[in-house]
Amino acid sequence: MTDSIPATLVPASIVDAARAAHPEWRAWRLESVTGPTGNLSLIETRWLPDGAETTPEAALAGQPASVVATLIQRRNLDTGAPERGVRLWDADAPAIRAFETVTAFPFNPDWVIEAEFTPVSAERSVPFEHIRDNGGTRDLVVPGDITFTRDRVDYSLSAFDDDGTLLLVFGDASNGADGPDGTYASGRFLFVHRIDGEPGRVLLDFNRAFVPPCGFSSQYNCPLPPRNNRFGLVVDAGEKRVVFRDGYDMLTQTDAA
Repeated sequence: MTDSIPATLVPASIVDAARAAHPEWRAWRLESVTGPTGNLSLIETRWLPDGAETTPEAALAGQPASVVATLIQRRNLDTGAPERGVRLWDADAPAIRAFETVTAFPFNPDWVIEAEFTPVSAERSVPFEHIRDNGGTRDLVVPGDITFTRDRVDYSLSAFDDDGTLLLVFGDASNGADGPDGTYASGRFLFVHRIDGEPGRVLLDFNRAFVPPCGFSSQYNCPLPPRNNRFGLVVDAGEKRVVFRDGYDMLTQTDAA
């Protein structure tokens, strides 16, 4: 991987732009997770029996006016058959009322990285273990390899296609660590941005690494970082942990199936 650009050689203009936009991104994140259908508002994920159908209106029977419903679908882990379900979102959820903040590292210019993106066959997928699948894996389409060099170490990462956007699920040595610089134990997410006019280049701004939805509600089933997406060092950039007040513990809420 001799052609990879070391992270230290990212143009200063890219780093300056990322730094200038960072406060707005942080404000947007804190606002979005508390929205009516933000991560904190998810109060129930319910999978329907085979052949059963429902509507958002039917799913709302007996719910307060602050709750809305959406329909979801996935493939059965064992059979591959489609499974249908419903999610309930409460704009007045206990998690929203108890939410204090999402802690984050100060902006770190060393973790703004320009990388090479090499497309691969549209049929290639990578098995991702999910937090609530008891060790099972779900194959997710990975449209290319993301490669770069940092501190003389070569990295090759796999980001899956999330409705047309590359989503990187990664882990590092800070995950679950004690102390103020520990991060969410199961890993973090990062959207990968393609660089305009350079089809073979992408930008990884780890200052925008974020706590996945399962860090806000026990009703999500998030993918976990595959082995090649795990850094052996601390990625001291991006969000750390979700902080609740008043002794709130999301794990005491009803678990998702």
